Amino acid sequence: MAEQNSPRLHAANAMLARAAAATQTARAYTNPQVEFFAGKQSARNIATPGVPGLLQHYAGYQTLEIPRERSARVRVANLGRQGQSFERESEQLSVTAAVKHAFYDALRWKHEVEQARQNLGLVQDLRNRVEVEVRVGEKGRLELTRAEAELARANFGVRSAQINLVNAIASLRASIAAPPDIPIDPRGTLEPPVRLGPLEELRALVLKNHPVIAGANVAMEQAEAELDHQQALRVPQPTFYGEWERQPDLTFWRMGVNVPLPLWDRRRGQIAESQAVIRQTSAERNQRQLELTAALERAYESYQLADQQANSLQAGSLHEAESAVDAAMAAYRFGERGIVEVLDAQRVLQSVRGDLLDAQFARQSALVDLEELGVVASGEKH
Repeated sequence: MAEQNSPRLHAANAMLARAAAATQTARAYTNPQVEFFAGKQSARNIATPGVPGLLQHYAGYQTLEIPRERSARVRVANLGRQGQSFERESEQLSVTAAVKHAFYDALRWKHEVEQARQNLGLVQDLRNRVEVEVRVGEKGRLELTRAEAELARANFGVRSAQINLVNAIASLRASIAAPPDIPIDPRGTLEPPVRLGPLEELRALVLKNHPVIAGANVAMEQAEAELDHQQALRVPQPTFYGEWERQPDLTFWRMGVNVPLPLWDRRRGQIAESQAVIRQTSAERNQRQLELTAALERAYESYQLADQQANSLQAGSLHEAESAVDAAMAAYRFGERGIVEVLDAQRVLQSVRGDLLDAQFARQSALVDLEELGVVASGEKH
């Protein structure tokens, strides 16, 4: 849906079409010009007046392009179209990553709502059990108060997760440009973990293949071609013309050439501006390299840390927290523990589940960033 509806991709496509049209414009030859004049000639009261009658004047002009200027102009336009294609590719990666981030964020909060509801159900069941025990006199009123306070806390957790889910779905709707009347219910699973290669290899891969770097290199070439174009424009372009005129008593034709003289303007300003653009594009290319390198290092480290945290929680903390809740519930049923211990164990379990969910989706978010950088394809799945 994003590929079909995204305004960002529509704008990128329009820019690419504009660059293609600029190439067509650069290839066009200068049009010839024609002139026609007509009028009436009258005789003056002099010794030898001219013959009165109709005057007709026809003329044509054609500017001859300098071959070097034309080739440089066309090269600038071709490089502009090539650079715009890389911009379109980069925008495609960005839009895809934005959609995935929005989708997995909505999916995460959907899981948060499910976990919050499960916790609410457990707390509700515990509160009902305590109420029965208080009614028959087995427990004190304080136990029920604590259970009701925890129930209110669990209800608040569910509502907070639902609010975050609504916000995440709204962001997802915007990222795919979905119509407002279409309901959205994200469904899916996390992508499997990948085995990343050495950071140095991935950095070299990004700087070699990413469309942002390719576009920056093309922009550098385009700036150099524009400098060559401005230097070529210093050579005067001659204009050839021919004319034919008919007077009442005679006709004549003439041919000539018009050559502008570059005395005052030798395009020093345009050439200096092109040289400045070269320095600017070189600095921007270096900045893009720094940004991509920093983004790769950030995503790489985030993925490794989130993967380790998720594996650690799944292997140890989650099972321990679940066992603690079971043990606390069993001890509570036998009267060996109070409700405080059960609620504490349930809070720990809820916290561990939340931490695991955060780690899993942090790993997924880093994986999406790595996909946008173009390095995940080089990894091997576990």
